[in-house]
Amino acid sequence: MAGDKTTSEDVRSSRVIRVVFLALLLDLLGFTLILPLLPSILDHYSQTGDGVYQSLQSVVDWFRGAVGVPMETKYNSVLFGGLIGSLYSLLQFLSSPITGALSDKYGRKPLLLLTTVGLMASYVLWAFSHSFTIFLLSRVVGGICKGNVSLCTAIVADLPCPKARNKGMAMIGVAFSLGFTLGPLMGAYFALSLKDTEVFYQGPALLAVLFSLADLLFIFFMLPETLQKGASESSGIQHSGDLLYPVALFNFTALTRTKNAPSEQKMLNLKALGLVYFSYLFLFSGLEFTLSFLTHQRFQFSSMQQGKMFFFIGITMAVIQGGYARRIKPGHQIQTVSVAIISLIPAFLLVGIAWNLILLYSGLFLYSFAAAIVVPCLSTQVSGHGSASQKGTVMGILRSLGALARALGPTVASSGKKKKKLIIYNCRKIKKLFVFMLTNTN
Repeated sequence: MAGDKTTSEDVRSSRVIRVVFLALLLDLLGFTLILPLLPSILDHYSQTGDGVYQSLQSVVDWFRGAVGVPMETKYNSVLFGGLIGSLYSLLQFLSSPITGALSDKYGRKPLLLLTTVGLMASYVLWAFSHSFTIFLLSRVVGGICKGNVSLCTAIVADLPCPKARNKGMAMIGVAFSLGFTLGPLMGAYFALSLKDTEVFYQGPALLAVLFSLADLLFIFFMLPETLQKGASESSGIQHSGDLLYPVALFNFTALTRTKNAPSEQKMLNLKALGLVYFSYLFLFSGLEFTLSFLTHQRFQFSSMQQGKMFFFIGITMAVIQGGYARRIKPGHQIQTVSVAIISLIPAFLLVGIAWNLILLYSGLFLYSFAAAIVVPCLSTQVSGHGSASQKGTVMGILRSLGALARALGPTVASSGKKKKKLIIYNCRKIKKLFVFMLTNTN
């Protein structure tokens, strides 16, 4: 009987992983369509005389003066893009823990359907954003509703077997890789047909609407509810400050107010993992965001060339995750993450000094290796903490810390007026992060 039960759980876990993988892939395809287009979109709106754009431009000018960035057009587009990217991530930071906690009370599936509807609305706004004001509104709505990733990780964290959770987190990583491989290419391709018009972005935006609609229908008909009956938790959402205040998030305070609070040792491990996750994404997102602007300015990459670059990153990540990451045995994640984080040092150096495409793509290969390993492995480690009724809160907080890192990282990276100093700063931080990880996680 025990063997039959185990087999039944394995079959159910495999089905859940497949559904989560496809649902997240559809979500990420829609999300990544805009990536190679963002520099061109901002250049387009800079010529429209939009009042909101001009107001944000004054903020960028103030920030540029405060940090001493030269008054040159190439720096303006990077800083302006950093402001938009940081706003999107800041909204995710605010919404992710609340979405996760609500899913602990009302279930994963209803919240996933709700956030998908919100994302669809944001893409509709983008498709008809004839002014920068509407485009910015689309990013605000999208940032608030971008809870799909934390909800998908919570669904995988609900799985009963550590081996299944490890496989599920790796498959989430593969979905990211494929999304970042195919999405930017499709975005660039569908923008080509309208490249000489003022609505060159409309094709990719309407495609994003179709992806989100397909995702909504797929989730509704195929995804089972994974939150155990009788395991819903209400106390995590009652103290809303614990889900919004950064110090409380870093301390995972919301978990201590629930009936089945983790042990003191578990909480210490969770805090250390959360800090490592935040620090890594802070450094990683700086390069991630400025990459498209760097190649646009240094190598004059077109939108299609940007798409091909993201294709290289994505396919490298997919191969590493599909062939290596998902086979990492439980208990070996931290050691593997340490190696991946160290690889970011030569990655930053090569990308920062690259004067030709060989150096650039060598750095991007190491960058892709780290991206394929760190987040899935850390997510697997974190998913083992908390009771069944706390998984949504745990993964929502983790996702929120990542969003905060992504809000701050691009701003710091795009404001670096001395490239060599910024590279050295990042390498030193990576070294400190590696030492901290070895001494504070297990």
